[in-house]
This record gives sequence, C-alpha cells and structure tokens, in this order.
Amino acid sequence: MLTDRDRALLEFESRWPGHTAAKEEAVRVELVLAPARYYQLLNRLIDREDAMAHDPLLVGRLRRSRDARRRDRERRLSTAS
Repeated sequence: MLTDRDRALLEFESRWPGHTAAKEEAVRVELVLAPARYYQLLNRLIDREDAMAHDPLLVGRLRRSRDARRRDRERRLSTAS
C-alpha cells in the first residue's frame, strides 16, 4: 500500500520530469529531501506493483528510462575493457 510520501514522490515526479537544477531545488523545498535521497526513494518506489497500479504511465516511463540508462552504462563499461 502506498504511503502519503510515496504518492507525494510520484506526484512530484509527474510535475517535474527530467533532471534540472530547478527540480533539485524544488526537491529540497517541497519534499524536504536531498536530491540524491529523492532519487533513491523514487527508484525503489517504481519497482513496486502498487506504484505501477497507482500511476502506470509514469511508473512505466520511469522504469524504461532507468533501464535504458543501465543498458547504456553497461555498454560503455563493456567497450572500455
């Protein structure tokens, strides 16, 4: 079951897509979290099925984006060897 904080994180992310300095400041002010902590919590949250049920479009987009970044990182590491 999603907590109020879980829903707040998803709502915030839906209003602030992408990674900008303005978003990081909004994370600090609105959510009272360090940006690194926000992204840690968000990444754990999007793995949960209740988050997917709550906002499937947002969670699906975030999962695809995260998976693409992982693939790119793995590709760079394998070609650097």
